[in-house]
Amino acid sequence: MTDPEWTDPHCPVARTLDLLGDRWSLLIVRDAFDGVRRFNDFRRGLGIARNILSDRLRALIAVGVMEQRPNERGTRNEYVLTDKGRDLFTVVVALRQWGERHAFEPGEERSELLVLATGAPVPPVAPAAADGTPLDAADTRVRKVGDPGE
Repeated sequence: MTDPEWTDPHCPVARTLDLLGDRWSLLIVRDAFDGVRRFNDFRRGLGIARNILSDRLRALIAVGVMEQRPNERGTRNEYVLTDKGRDLFTVVVALRQWGERHAFEPGEERSELLVLATGAPVPPVAPAAADGTPLDAADTRVRKVGDPGE
């Protein structure tokens, strides 16, 4: 069933952006991957206004990316990624790696994502064919809804 609010009801990229496309939502997800769980910690780390953070957290919960639950002591709520939210890890890594290549001047300081076990940088994320051959846009095509099969 399609929602009349979808930007493009048949495009997975458009639907994803409709759900997560503002910068705050992806930065909240990024911080959750870094272990942030509490409202005030998200707020301080991001420098985001309370009302905007509340709105984005509600939206992330509504689409099943995060859930709210009591902390270990039961004194406060915390926000944690669901399986659906953890599935965004590759997306966040791909955005990070694009930024490493294109959003910094040579030699400019930046954070790094490292493999915990080795301390080495995370290898580049890249699509590949079933046989491991790297793919780029020239190697793929989108079959749009209503396109005849081949």
